[in-house]
Amino acid sequence: MRYGFKLFMAVAGMLVLIFASLGLATCASPSLTRYEETLSSMGTFITVTLYAQSEDTAREAIATAFERIRQIEAAASIFDENAETYRLNQQGMINNPSQDLRTLIELSIEYGELTGGYFDITVQPVLELWEAGLWQESPDIQQQRVAEALKLTGYERILVEQNSISLPVSGMKITLGGIAKGYAADEAIKVLGELGIEHALVNAGGDISALGSKPDGSGWIVELANPDNTAQRVASFVLSDYSVATSGNYERYFDPEKKAHHLLNPHTGYSSSECISVTVITASGALSDTLATAVFVMGPAEGLDFINNTLGVEGLIIDNDRVIHRSSGLAQFEASSD
Repeated sequence: MRYGFKLFMAVAGMLVLIFASLGLATCASPSLTRYEETLSSMGTFITVTLYAQSEDTAREAIATAFERIRQIEAAASIFDENAETYRLNQQGMINNPSQDLRTLIELSIEYGELTGGYFDITVQPVLELWEAGLWQESPDIQQQRVAEALKLTGYERILVEQNSISLPVSGMKITLGGIAKGYAADEAIKVLGELGIEHALVNAGGDISALGSKPDGSGWIVELANPDNTAQRVASFVLSDYSVATSGNYERYFDPEKKAHHLLNPHTGYSSSECISVTVITASGALSDTLATAVFVMGPAEGLDFINNTLGVEGLIIDNDRVIHRSSGLAQFEASSD
């Protein structure tokens, strides 16, 4: 799940509003018009914005993109009893998994390796402890229960075989909340491209992927708002064929004192406490989604070092003192302040 700073898409110098139905927004050229539609899916709002030659073309493309997102939700949800991941968690095994589930899990294992285990989809049993009120217990009880739950974790233990996926330890569970929306944005963009759309933006609850630029050749502008004052922006990014995702600890807490939140360190089982927000830009929505979570858990020093030493990754970290840390190559994506 992604709960970060509100990511606002600015087009032609204005914030894009969320519309419930397909709408004509602006005429980009005599042959291309901008269309946009929003629906609720994957526990969030997903907006598809694109340029097309006609409303019929736009409707078909957007409907196809949304259908692709629904397919991914049917694979990745841990709440829908009919979803594959729900059944995998309940049964410990699933036969003939969909390609989406297989890809999501294989990517998650790969990214677990890439991040040194800071991204681990098997952390779900520990999350459930905190959601159930572990924060109300004494430190000793917390430590004991977390230690027991950590015995059920370890992405490297997931068995992905030719016709099945299994969780070999009884009680193991996964969550794909740290990758699924970024993957969905990627797949929606892919579908749009296959339908001949050349200029599009998909915002899956703050996980944003761009297809090309806007028709005039300018990039899509994505603004990162200040959580202390959403009228202010922290940064503005210009994207063409890139993705951006943000993780933050300030919207989903388990306890009234806001010390326990959903961004857990898989190594310790406790909430990470060094950052307020992490934004990551890569060429892949799934990777941006994943790394925003992993870098948040790493903390500002280790996280910034990781970004600077990982090819094709740039990012912005805001630590607990409101200090902003930018990666060495982030300037290439930042909009001019002129």
